[in-house]
Amino acid sequence: MDMKTTYLGLQLKHPIVASASPMSRTLDGIRRLEDAGASAIVMFSLFEEQIRYENEALDYLTEAGTETFAESLTYFPSVEEYRVGPDSYLELIRAASAACDVPIIASLNGVTKSGWTSYAREMIDAGAKAIELNIYYIPADISVSGREVEQRYIDVVEEVRASIKAPIAVKLSPFFSSMGEMANRLVKAGADGLVLFNRFYQPDFDLDELEVVPDMELSTASEIRLPLLWIAVLHGRIKASLAATRGVQSGTEVVKYLMAGADAVMTTSALLRNGVSHLGTLLEGTRIWMEKRGYSSVEQMKGSMSQKKVADPTAFERANYIKILQGYKSPFIAAPMRPVDVDSFYEESPLRR
Repeated sequence: MDMKTTYLGLQLKHPIVASASPMSRTLDGIRRLEDAGASAIVMFSLFEEQIRYENEALDYLTEAGTETFAESLTYFPSVEEYRVGPDSYLELIRAASAACDVPIIASLNGVTKSGWTSYAREMIDAGAKAIELNIYYIPADISVSGREVEQRYIDVVEEVRASIKAPIAVKLSPFFSSMGEMANRLVKAGADGLVLFNRFYQPDFDLDELEVVPDMELSTASEIRLPLLWIAVLHGRIKASLAATRGVQSGTEVVKYLMAGADAVMTTSALLRNGVSHLGTLLEGTRIWMEKRGYSSVEQMKGSMSQKKVADPTAFERANYIKILQGYKSPFIAAPMRPVDVDSFYEESPLRR
């Protein structure tokens, strides 16, 4: 069975990639991921704040956002909590690239276009095969428009593209008014691939201490739906690789993402929950499903259930939304509403005319 796939122009032995996580903070951790079967490894992120602090000696972490509200100061960790600086990060890339046979993808996390993006060139020079841009931005300033937020992403991508020729992937949030248009803009700006979707780790409230506290929950399989939708919609419509990330717990999620049109399927939560050996479980589950269904290669199944390929493309649109709500049956409702004939509904609607 041919499990090979191409992501960002990189030939991978199979589509399951270890995404950015604490497991890639050390050379030993990276080697363990490769030994467990990862076809590529995305390193943990190097943050814009780290680069600014080390290179410019600015107290960016404690000043960013202070013009918005004082409580924002508590959202940023102290500089001492960052364990790996830019120089150490580059050394780790060099060591990992020399020790591993699988592609090492470096990760840059930031929100502005400035000198920190030049580190993309140093990462490539150190041996990284590609750069994943994790543009994590929460527009807490309510005067900022949606177009301004989008432009931040475009500016960062253009800045990095101007400094390197190596592949660039952009790890996106799902919170854009028009995801398809934004995807096209990012590709035009220089992105070779999109990673769908980033998980925003919003703060929680501690009701005993009356404090805003950081909180992180590992993803579950139920979170697959939103990335699955947009990968299926974008497959075959944009000239870029698509990677799925979020909710990958078993071979079932891997298969769904591939059939939607993903070129690579990334996982972190499942490995943190079950250990790195779970990579083998994901791969074996995918192979077993393919064998039972008569698929001989990943390429054969990739995108076979994308919006362009399915018999009913409206299954990804509003018609499906109506069918789901109208067709739901509950044991607590004696007489469920009669499901709407969606086709007739659209034909008879005055909006149609």
